[in-house]
Amino acid sequence: MLKYDVGDHVTLKKGHPCGENNWEILRTGADIKLLCTGCNRQVWLTRIEFEKRVRKILDGDKWVSIVHYKQDKEND
Repeated sequence: MLKYDVGDHVTLKKGHPCGENNWEILRTGADIKLLCTGCNRQVWLTRIEFEKRVRKILDGDKWVSIVHYKQDKEND
């Protein structure tokens, strides 16, 4: 299981209907609360569903594929 923090920005496999695909994590736990940065709509996903849908995470100033992010975080 990966560790996500409040304030992290992620992209999901499927974009939001408003056209934006950049999300900010507002809450973590058994459920993940996301904020669409395009229209400010909030969405709740279960952690399992979130981990299936996440594609990239913003690490510092660059987008990192979740495959590479997993390897880096597991080595820490």
